[in-house]
Amino acid sequence: MSIIAIENMSFYSYHGCFKEEATIGTNFKVDLYLKCSTDKAEQSDNVEDTVDYSAVYQVVKKQMKQPSHLLEAVARRIIESIKVSFPQVEGIKVKVTKLNPPLGGQIGGVSITIEDDRVDVL
Repeated sequence: MSIIAIENMSFYSYHGCFKEEATIGTNFKVDLYLKCSTDKAEQSDNVEDTVDYSAVYQVVKKQMKQPSHLLEAVARRIIESIKVSFPQVEGIKVKVTKLNPPLGGQIGGVSITIEDDRVDVL
């Protein structure tokens, strides 16, 4: 079993509970870890025998474009979309970070990490 990591994906999105966040938007970072077998790809050196990172990125990008009040909802949508699009993935861990959130002070970011409940990926 292997862990495919796609880290530091950057998006400008409109997630948040405050009206301003839905209007102005802000920067987000997504880290994604996928547990799957890469045995076939290790031998074939063929992208069709593994999870295509580019296709995964497009799934994440689509979910980040859909506004939500909560990071929890965004993270769950990413997980469910990955499960549907990539059935060979046996476990998923996603971390969604809102950079510089408007919380009244100097804060680098707030995040939610959700791990698919079927498999411990890390």
